[in-house]
Amino acid sequence: MGCSCYWRLVLLWLLTCASILRPSAPDPDDEKCLTQLSESLEDPNRNLQNWTQATFKNPCSGFTSYLQGATCNNGRIYKLSLTNLALRGTISPYLSNCTNLQALDLSSNSLSGPIPAELQYLVNLAVLNLSANRLSGEIPQQLAFCAYLNVIDLHDNLLSGQIPQQLGLLVRLSVFDVSNNRLSGQIPASLANRSMNLPKFNASSYAGNKDLYGYPLPPLKTKGLSVMAIVGIGLGSGLLSLVLSFTAVCIWLRVTEQKMANEEGKISQLMPDY
Repeated sequence: MGCSCYWRLVLLWLLTCASILRPSAPDPDDEKCLTQLSESLEDPNRNLQNWTQATFKNPCSGFTSYLQGATCNNGRIYKLSLTNLALRGTISPYLSNCTNLQALDLSSNSLSGPIPAELQYLVNLAVLNLSANRLSGEIPQQLAFCAYLNVIDLHDNLLSGQIPQQLGLLVRLSVFDVSNNRLSGQIPASLANRSMNLPKFNASSYAGNKDLYGYPLPPLKTKGLSVMAIVGIGLGSGLLSLVLSFTAVCIWLRVTEQKMANEEGKISQLMPDY
């Protein structure tokens, strides 16, 4: 009887271990995410040759990835790094289906179009690096819903509009770089004047946006005329006024002189000859 119980416990332990070690089944959301991303990208140098539908159906086996640029964790895609691959196209909003994604790095390519607001659904995202592309439009304020974001790197793009003040709510944010874009308006106080225990971002994080102003950037150069230009215009205007006044006086004297000559001629004609 005791021996029977012992082997039952051993069998139960083996079954438990097998269930723990069994690789997770492929996630259909990851497959949809990868399929849509692949369709939105152009790969002129054929760097992503194993990005095929067959691989998308089973990109991971435990911690092993079969997909270039992908890192897996327990059968799910948790990191995508496709940097410096000369990729073109746009960023698919269906990336939001990779719900286990913690790091997304598409930097140093030629991607265009907007940053999808749907990235807000990547609630585990800690690193977002889309720098050195040709992305345009505004920075989506919805990124503030990615509460675990530590890094937002968007430098060297064509982004416009204002920096969303909601990004200042990201208390884990330690790297923030939006330099060399086309951003405008005032840097939000929630990012510029962070409390003592939160990382501060210096002027280099915002440089290269000519219409962006506020701390920690130096004072915005006035779009008006410089003092020297104003003085120059004043002197020029004064000189022009002087020349015009002098010309008017000369013309008046000339006309007056002509009138006096005419009057003297009339008088001389009226005087009798002696």
